[in-house]
Amino acid sequence: MTSTYAGPPAGTATAVPAVVATEVTKVYGSGDAAVHALRGVSVGFARGAFTAIMGPSGSGKSTLMHCLAGLDTVSAGRVQLGDAEITQLGDKQLTLLRRDRVGFIFQAFNLLPTLNAEQNILLPLELAGRKPDRQWFDQVVDVVGLRDRLSHRPNELSGGQQQRVACARALVCRPQVIFADEPTGNLDSRSSAEVLSFLRSSVREMGQTIVMVTHDPVAASYADRVVFLRDGQIVTETYQPTPGTVLDVLKSLGG
Repeated sequence: MTSTYAGPPAGTATAVPAVVATEVTKVYGSGDAAVHALRGVSVGFARGAFTAIMGPSGSGKSTLMHCLAGLDTVSAGRVQLGDAEITQLGDKQLTLLRRDRVGFIFQAFNLLPTLNAEQNILLPLELAGRKPDRQWFDQVVDVVGLRDRLSHRPNELSGGQQQRVACARALVCRPQVIFADEPTGNLDSRSSAEVLSFLRSSVREMGQTIVMVTHDPVAASYADRVVFLRDGQIVTETYQPTPGTVLDVLKSLGG
């Protein structure tokens, strides 16, 4: 079973896709040992929208995100990010695309302990040899709520604050898409709510596009749309989710 992106219902986010997968297949290994992680997935993710990807363990949700972000290659099919077909790019081109067009937020904060919050946020720009847009930096810092923590090092910040630094670091480069892989997995419920509220605000106030993999129905309820996978295929999706509606779908999928 495959699912083709039809866009959100009227009154939700724009239907213009930021990233599109077309008949994407991913196979690990070969012969009797082959594992089919993705089986002909076709799906798009709208610009200026917050989309969650969910499914039972082994459903292929993280594999799909990694293929969409150019972190993993596909066995067959195409992935289009903006005007770039990333499945046709070489390693150097992919590296540049990820640096210039994509932001990442992972479960681990990946902050450098010797740098303060401001330096950690600006690090990708420094590595790319780009000067920061201070007006944009100030806007990101205000949205993330870290103005009074910029001089603090990671060990002086709470878990939620550290993850918000990681979110700001992803945003400051003005990526076309931010991919978030279990961004609240290491956080308590209060810190999770802080980070998820920020991610939702970045979509609504800054027009950011976010694709998030999560196993948490509460986290998914912050999204505009949830796409559900099982056995490497998209089986259903829902818009304007609540924790209850997400949990009901997961139960039906055995997740």
